[in-house]
Amino acid sequence: MTSLQVLDFSEFPAIGNHLGMYITTVNMTNLCSLEILHLGYSHIDGNITELFEGLPQCAMKNLKELYLNDNHFTGVLPGWIVRWANLLTLDLSNNRITGQLPSEIGMLTNLTNLYLGGNNLSGLVTHELLGGLKSLTALDLSGNSLKIVVEPEWFPPFRLQQATFSSCEMGPQFPTWLQSQVDILELDISGAAIFDTLPNWFCTTFSNAFKLNISNNGINGTLPTDMEVMTSLDELYLNSNQLTGHIPKLPGGLNSLDISCNSLSGPLPSNFPPGISNLRLFSNLITGHIPQSICELQNLQTLDLANNILEGGFPRCFESEFLDIIIIGNNRLSGRFPSCLQQHTNIYILDLEMNNFFGELPLWIGGMVNLEILRLGYNNFSGSIPATITNLTKLIHLDLAANSMSGVLPSHLSNLWGMRTWDNTTTFMNYVPVINLSVSTKGHARYYEEGEIFGMVTIDLSSNFLTGVIPEEIFLLGLVVNLNLSWNLFGGTIPVKIGVMQRLESLDLSGNKLYGEIPQSLTNLTYLSYLDLSHNNLTGTIPSGGQLDTLYAQNPFMYDDNIGLCGHPLHKNCSEKSEPKHGDNKRDEPDSILMSFPFGLAVGYVVGLWSVFCAILFKKSWRIAYFRLFDKVHDKVYVFLVVTWARWAQKAITSPYLRIIKRMGLAMCQPSTGII
Repeated sequence: MTSLQVLDFSEFPAIGNHLGMYITTVNMTNLCSLEILHLGYSHIDGNITELFEGLPQCAMKNLKELYLNDNHFTGVLPGWIVRWANLLTLDLSNNRITGQLPSEIGMLTNLTNLYLGGNNLSGLVTHELLGGLKSLTALDLSGNSLKIVVEPEWFPPFRLQQATFSSCEMGPQFPTWLQSQVDILELDISGAAIFDTLPNWFCTTFSNAFKLNISNNGINGTLPTDMEVMTSLDELYLNSNQLTGHIPKLPGGLNSLDISCNSLSGPLPSNFPPGISNLRLFSNLITGHIPQSICELQNLQTLDLANNILEGGFPRCFESEFLDIIIIGNNRLSGRFPSCLQQHTNIYILDLEMNNFFGELPLWIGGMVNLEILRLGYNNFSGSIPATITNLTKLIHLDLAANSMSGVLPSHLSNLWGMRTWDNTTTFMNYVPVINLSVSTKGHARYYEEGEIFGMVTIDLSSNFLTGVIPEEIFLLGLVVNLNLSWNLFGGTIPVKIGVMQRLESLDLSGNKLYGEIPQSLTNLTYLSYLDLSHNNLTGTIPSGGQLDTLYAQNPFMYDDNIGLCGHPLHKNCSEKSEPKHGDNKRDEPDSILMSFPFGLAVGYVVGLWSVFCAILFKKSWRIAYFRLFDKVHDKVYVFLVVTWARWAQKAITSPYLRIIKRMGLAMCQPSTGII
């Protein structure tokens, strides 16, 4: 065993915990020829200093690669780490190491790969420390609380190919020492507190890079106009900055582009890179139409143009067979439900909300069987909810709020298996995309970053004209967290089975025609944190117990405008015999007001007419003045009709010539369309 050169215990959880580290280090003391030691992903606990002390001291000159990543090591790095002077790779990433970086680490002159990301390191990283690492090609300090402090004119002795500084403080100026790193292939300086413009050397210095992440900073100014020289660039992330101006011509090889959450303006580029698959431009100030050329992006998977000022219709063609995410909400787009989507059955996120789309939802929407998130709220859709929507067995988020939908809810809602059981295989179980969508729940719009929205199983049909009773089938959807049926025309009673929706956190049934008593089963909803039953015709004693005893303090309006309700927490004693049945009294009151209005209007009209008639009949001076006024009005009307008839006759003679002149004028003003 003394001649062993490579020892790999990576991804071997059996050696985890303190005992595992003891066994590992004790058994290695005689491995003097060891060159590569890999203990990554082994769930080892313990102090990092103790581990270094347990390494074979006789192998100091031979050990070249040391992988201790993705364990649970704590403590601070010892300064005598420099004893392993021939180390080429040191990977301590994703542990719980604290304290400052020892200055001695800069004496590892042979080190080419240093990975310290994902720890709890703090303090300063100076050019004195970095200056000794002359062989360095890969450096990862991400996810720590480190501050990079170097002189503006400092010229690093190394040429990095991979540099990751996310969450380290590098600003406020854009780091000038990066200008010398022309070999960079991958650079991540996201969240680095940089508040500056992109330097004029940005595109030329990083012309060989394939991935650049400069998101979550304060980068301002415009995008460089010479981005075309970055011919190797595959991924570019400049989202969550303060960029302004138009979008220039982009690098031709881009596969993923995220410049969302800026203040970019002007129209979308007429030609995007042909191979692009992920296009995220949401939350900018982009105007104009979605260009037809976007249809030609055959590799497009994700299209997110939400929260802009786009207008016009949605393009009618999409050649990409990989398209699975479309998010274009909160714009000014219009037209009917895009017919081109019928052929894209792979789409699992479709967000058209807060636009001006109109018309009925097509029956073929039930053929988009992979849909998991369907957001069509705040448009002008009308008609009934298609019965085929229950074919969407993977659906976990349905939002049709604030449209003009009518009719009863479709049958077979229990077919929505994505809202019933986690056993149903959905796309998000295997892959969670980075998306940023809001959900109207608990009386507010809440944003859920990355994949959190997939856990918010939601049905929001609020603010429509839906009728009928609330079907009991809807309460078989046991994974629903947010159920909003408010401000519709639902009647009948609240089904008793509502108590089986054990995961329900927000329930809004306000603004309907529901009557009867509040089911006692509501007290079984242990996760319920928001309830609104206001503006209905509910009667009887308010049930107590469970969450219902605390919700009123948070929302004191939850029982408003139900005059038949009584008991705690309302200040109305149930002994008072004043409860209406099925809300008849409440509904009759406005009805009686409406019936009395035309009756009073008729009576007023008759009384006023007879008052004027009697005055004219019995008072001679009023009678003479009335008939003189009548004669004058008659003369004026006669003259007006004669003059108008004459003008119309003359216009009828000359109108053919006027039409010819107007058409000539239009032809001169309008640009040529090339159509004969």
